[in-house]
Amino acid sequence: MKPSNQNAKIGILGGGLSGITYAYFSSRMGYEVTVLEKEKVVGGLMRSINEEGFTFDIGGSHIIFSKDAEVLDLMLRFLGENKVRNRRNTAILYKGRLVKYPFENGLSDLPLTENISCLIHFLLARIRRGKKHNNLRDFFYNSFGKAISEKYLIPYNEKIWKMKVEDISLDFVGRLPNPKVVDVVKASLGVGSEGYVHQLYFYYPRKGGIQYLVESLKERVSGEILTGFEVKRVRNESGKWVVSNGFKEMFFDHIVSTIPIHDAARIFNAPREVNDEINRLRYNSLITVAIGLDKVDVKNLSWLYIPDKAVHPHRISFPSNFSPENAPEGKASILAEITVKPEDPLFHENEEEIASMIVEELDGLKIFSKENVVYARAFKIKYAYPLLDYYYRENICRINTFFNEKGVKLVGRFSEFKYINMDDAIRNVATHLGISNL
Repeated sequence: MKPSNQNAKIGILGGGLSGITYAYFSSRMGYEVTVLEKEKVVGGLMRSINEEGFTFDIGGSHIIFSKDAEVLDLMLRFLGENKVRNRRNTAILYKGRLVKYPFENGLSDLPLTENISCLIHFLLARIRRGKKHNNLRDFFYNSFGKAISEKYLIPYNEKIWKMKVEDISLDFVGRLPNPKVVDVVKASLGVGSEGYVHQLYFYYPRKGGIQYLVESLKERVSGEILTGFEVKRVRNESGKWVVSNGFKEMFFDHIVSTIPIHDAARIFNAPREVNDEINRLRYNSLITVAIGLDKVDVKNLSWLYIPDKAVHPHRISFPSNFSPENAPEGKASILAEITVKPEDPLFHENEEEIASMIVEELDGLKIFSKENVVYARAFKIKYAYPLLDYYYRENICRINTFFNEKGVKLVGRFSEFKYINMDDAIRNVATHLGISNL
């Protein structure tokens, strides 16, 4: 719901994609907006760095695609001429061999016996279709069959989510493919077929990394964007919101929070019972390791997925294949992503040691030769993936009640605690503001 008073001053906590998008739309509607971001730059999970000529998206690999044609058109308008279009070339590292992604579209890359097993179990699952799913594990078995589920889907998802698939709610199912039988049969026979066709082609900024999208949005905001402003406390006095960083106070008619709900609870001085609910909302953190190579020592891949739990990264992306500007001429780059629980000892290790470990690990997998590494740096992202377990929806409902009663609008991935991509985030903000045509 949009503010009723057109002259209202809106304070937006957080300068990630949701916060900057909210500022963009609401300032266009005539509201006076101020974004308060604790980091030195905006972007949130979409922050990018450029060091030694290499550009990396430190919050994990991001690309621009969408089933929502209107949102996609908007994002492309923000990129202007600063964009490249790529065709996805993605594989899964399975038992030392590259299997086409998605797994069910790469069955002919498997040994013959495994290929046949996957196809038979897939067809049996489709014949028996109609069974009730109670969790993500049920969905995998009922939709893909035993072999595909156990060889790839279950180990990969348990690796990235750090929880058993039987404990993951069905709210996640809408994000997964529903392959056609004919495509899987063709894949088994070695006839080319594609899954996830809505992201078969994707866009990426030619320069500036994915952060360029947020920066482009930021330049279109008619309002104030304060970086380096870490909100410590928010209180309501006589109908006005007072926001403090411990040194300075700012005053607003309305507050929009796009910061993680776990941090918002402290800032808004939530009561113990609300804090208890919030502490039941589990999430994973992310470690990314950015690696620069002094020669093109990598395959022409977009991403490489790794279900093997003995290997730390679950996914590797190849930024220099997204845009030639992401690495100096004649060089290449890789970004490894590792999900961890926030209390995992690895998340608290020294960044240099983490980077060295991952370089050794990927060298051992022959992803590249470590002799060619000229840059390696690890980054830690505390809030990366909300965990949609059985209980999160019940918990978030009670939390929303508290903030709604205070008159605080929660917007965004970790504020609303839902797993959304960039396009979802933009559409989500538009919906909050009652905007149907972008």
